[in-house]
Amino acid sequence: MKIVSWNVNGLRAVIQKGFYESIASLDADVICLQEIKMQKGQCEVALEGYEQVLNYADRKGYSGTAVFSRVPMLGHTLNIGVDEHDHEGRVITCEFRDFYLVCCYTPNSQNELKRLDYRMRWEDAFRDYLVKLDAVKPVILTGDLNVAHQEIDLKNPRTNHMNAGFTDQERGKMTELLGAGFIDSFRHFYPDVTGAYSWWSYIGGARSRNAGWRIDYFIVSEKLKDAMIDSKIHPQIMGSDHCPVELDIRSSEDEGGSEA
Repeated sequence: MKIVSWNVNGLRAVIQKGFYESIASLDADVICLQEIKMQKGQCEVALEGYEQVLNYADRKGYSGTAVFSRVPMLGHTLNIGVDEHDHEGRVITCEFRDFYLVCCYTPNSQNELKRLDYRMRWEDAFRDYLVKLDAVKPVILTGDLNVAHQEIDLKNPRTNHMNAGFTDQERGKMTELLGAGFIDSFRHFYPDVTGAYSWWSYIGGARSRNAGWRIDYFIVSEKLKDAMIDSKIHPQIMGSDHCPVELDIRSSEDEGGSEA
């Protein structure tokens, strides 16, 4: 099974920038999107053969997530069941035969870290949610998690230390999540690769210089470690300030495949 995740920074906008062609080239079984920035009825997404699940923020033009799957789902839920965190359309959980797939757009701590305290509450509640899921069935978490975990995960760690996305607190919460029984799939396969980024600022030609951050992830339950085939980043795909990331994993739902 091939799963792709992409923060599109506005789904209606990216559709005008080659979205359908990019999705066709990726040929994913499941597509997870973040920051769709739309409300119900504002845009029909023409992905034939894919079941669609969308989660809209209460606030217009903000946040939001979507999942498109051509593999039948056993069910899906929106949000995490904590009212403080359930109004920004940030989480979709889809159940498949072998695992739960959680599409997430993690809150940004923002300029001057004005939302860092909220972010810390989110991190604890979300980790608790994932651990409870993982006790029932293995979990694949994907999305824009708004943190570069290690210095290798961004171009300029020294000058960005304690900026949003690279604070000690945010990085510590990622360490806690991994310590709770999860694997950073990209670093599992490529522990020492440098220059592998998924987001670049629009300012100062950062993308052309590859002055980026790796903040889009596939975080996989340790129970699925042996089922993982590869974890990829697709910086050649344009249309957003993020690029798609990909996880290839063996699933019992693959044609002729074995149980994960």
